[in-house]
Amino acid sequence: MKILLTGQSGQIGHELAISLQGLGEIVSFSRQQMDLADLDQVRDVIRATRPDLIINPAAYTAVVKAESEPELAMRINGEAPGVIAEEAQRLGAPLVHYSTDYVFDGSQEQPYAESAPTHPINVYGQSKCAGEEAIARHCEAYWILRTSWVYSVGGGNFLKTVIRLAQEQEKFTIVGDQFGAPTWSRTIGDVTRRLLLNGGSQIAPDHVRRTSGIYHLTAAGATSWHGYASFIVDRLQALNVPLKVGGNAMITPVPSSTYPVPPHRPKSSRLAGEKLASTFGVSMPQWQTDVAACLEEIVREYGLAEGLRLP
Repeated sequence: MKILLTGQSGQIGHELAISLQGLGEIVSFSRQQMDLADLDQVRDVIRATRPDLIINPAAYTAVVKAESEPELAMRINGEAPGVIAEEAQRLGAPLVHYSTDYVFDGSQEQPYAESAPTHPINVYGQSKCAGEEAIARHCEAYWILRTSWVYSVGGGNFLKTVIRLAQEQEKFTIVGDQFGAPTWSRTIGDVTRRLLLNGGSQIAPDHVRRTSGIYHLTAAGATSWHGYASFIVDRLQALNVPLKVGGNAMITPVPSSTYPVPPHRPKSSRLAGEKLASTFGVSMPQWQTDVAACLEEIVREYGLAEGLRLP
């Protein structure tokens, strides 16, 4: 089986390149070779590659910058997935695509089910929502896997930002009234592999076709950005990492109104995971379990317990 994987340099794409090993011939391209902002190039690459399965974690993810580049964000996140879906349908190849909790406005108190009406409140969310709609319109065999608050050992993310703040500052503030589920990119990659294999040893494309639709793939549980940061500092202290911050008491929660400039972000983007569990028998780990494991790896890899700092 030939698997076309986009965005291999991203947080999710990097882990997918590892987790998909052994399932087929993985074909990936650099941004110069397959730029999602160039829709003709995207179409040409897929037609030349003729994959049996397309996995698309590539995206425009700069939430703040998207407010000043709405056309580019929409082309990459909204239009390119539609082109990919059209080509997947033409080839009869299933498509696995990754989306976001930001397709919701965050006004709902209970976790969002897959069937909940979307109502994005920033450009990034609007562009990702448009991509979901384009895929559903053009492709019959697809999984749209919505995730949230993605972090990883490599790359830039909130978890690593908090580590740097804790190493450099005696105290700092973090938004305390936005809620979601931090989700490790490694778990996203591992679960994607499990979904594709469906208990077997080989990918069955018809399995995607039979279960085609939207699924929420996030860690279990939820927290605020402040709760997330406090847990990170707690675990770093338990791992004997020298920190400048004086413990959790020195991390102050502040309301999101402290930062009134765009983009607006959902107050509560918790996603319900029952559909993933009932359809595939897959339960996601608690967010604390994965964050702790990821932190242990970061501490080892970067020598943080020896007093070294993140690059």
